[in-house]
Amino acid sequence: MVILWTDALIFLLIVIILALTFYLRGKEHIKRPLQKIAGNKTGMVSLVILLFFVLIGVLDSVHFRPVDDKSNEIISLLDYWAAPLRAHGEKTYSAPFATTLYSKEMMIQPDGSSQWGYPRLEFGGRHLDRPESQLIPDISKKALVGLIQGVALIAFLLLPLWFFFKARHRRVMLTPASKAVLATVFIIIPVSYTLCYLSGYYHVFGTDKVGEDVFYQAIKSIRTGLVIGTLTTLVMLPMAIIFGILAGFFRGWIDDVIQYIYTTLNSIPSVLLIAASILMVQVYMANHEQDFTSVIVRADMRLLFLCLILGVTSWTGLCRLLRAETLKLREMEYVQAAHALGVKQGRILVRHILPNVMHIVLISVVLDFSSLVLAEAVLSYINIGVDPATYSWGNMINGARLEMAREPVVWWSLTAAFVFMFALVLAANLFADTVQDAFDPRRSSR
Repeated sequence: MVILWTDALIFLLIVIILALTFYLRGKEHIKRPLQKIAGNKTGMVSLVILLFFVLIGVLDSVHFRPVDDKSNEIISLLDYWAAPLRAHGEKTYSAPFATTLYSKEMMIQPDGSSQWGYPRLEFGGRHLDRPESQLIPDISKKALVGLIQGVALIAFLLLPLWFFFKARHRRVMLTPASKAVLATVFIIIPVSYTLCYLSGYYHVFGTDKVGEDVFYQAIKSIRTGLVIGTLTTLVMLPMAIIFGILAGFFRGWIDDVIQYIYTTLNSIPSVLLIAASILMVQVYMANHEQDFTSVIVRADMRLLFLCLILGVTSWTGLCRLLRAETLKLREMEYVQAAHALGVKQGRILVRHILPNVMHIVLISVVLDFSSLVLAEAVLSYINIGVDPATYSWGNMINGARLEMAREPVVWWSLTAAFVFMFALVLAANLFADTVQDAFDPRRSSR
C-alpha cells in the first residue's frame, strides 16, 4: 500500500469527523439542529448525493502498487476497478456511444486500396458487425440489462436492512425525508450501474484528443474536487478559529496585530499569491527530481501545496466573522459571571466562547466547500491550479476550450466536466442552506 500526502490528510480528516461525531452525540444543542436536517427532504437528498461523491473519492484515495505490474505504477482502488476504461483507449476523439472516430482519415482496405472515411474504434462498439443498424437496439438492450442489475443490487443491499428494522419494530414508518432518500438511492445506484455497464462496451462520454475515456476522467476528477474542498478547510480552520477568537476576546494590541495580519493578506491579490507559490513548488521539484520520481507523487505534491496556499489565503473571512461574534459573546452575562468567579481565561474560551461560535464555523465550512471546488476549476483553467497530469474538471475544461472553436465541435469533454461539477456544487449548496437553517440561532428562533 502506498500512502500519499493527500491520502494521509484525507484519512486524518475522516478520523477527526468520526471523533467529533462520537464526542458530540447526545449533546442537546447539537441534537436539535441535526434532527431538523434529518427532517428536511432537500437536505437529506443532497447529503446522499454528497456521500456518493465522497465514496468515490475515498476509493480513489487508497493507492497501491500492483504485484503483477512490472512498471511499478501507483494506482488506486478506483483505477483497479476501472481497469477496462484505462486500458481501452482510442487513437483520438470519438463522440459518445460512437463506433467510429470523430474525424475522417485515410484508411487502408483489405484489398490494399485507400479510402477516405471514418475508421472504426478499437474498443467502442467493436462487438457490432453492422453498427449502422445495430447501434441503437444494442445500446437500448444493454441499458435495460444494466438498469435491471442495478435495481437487483439495490434490493440485495436494502432488503436485509428492511427486514432488520421490521424485526425490531413491527411497523416501519417512513418520514417524507426518508422516502426522498430512498427515492434518491433508487435513482443513483441504477443509473450509475447502467453507465458502468455500458462503459464496458462503449465510451459513454466519448474520448479526448489522445483517445482517453472522458467518463473515466470525470470520475477521477471527483477526488481532486473533494480534496480541494476538504483539505483546504482543514488548513484554514485552525488559523481562523484561533485568531478570530483571540482578537475578539482579548482586544487591545492582540486584536490590532491580528487585524493587521489579515488586512495585509487581503490586500494581496490571491491569484498572484497562488501563482507565485505554485511557481516556487515547480522550481523546488525541478531542483529535487530524485525525490519525485513518480508522476503521481509530483502531482500529489502540487495538489497538496495548492490546498495549503488556498487555506492560507481564505481564512480571513471566517476570522472576521468569529472576531465579531466573540466581541458580542464576551459581554454576555454568563461570561461576565465566569470572570467575576475567577475562572481562568483559557477555560472561558474553551467552555463558553468556542461552543457558541461553532455554528458559524460549521455554516462557513459548508458554504465555502462549493466555492473552493469552483476555484480549482478556474485556477486550472488559467494553468496555475493542479498539475496537468492530475485529473480535474478544471484541466478537462482547459483542454476542451480550444476544441469548442473547431468544426465539428468537440463538446463532450466540457459537458462531462460541467455535469459532474454542477451535481457536486449544487448538492453542496443545497446542503449548506439546510445546515444554515438548522444551526443559525436567528433562523431557529424565527
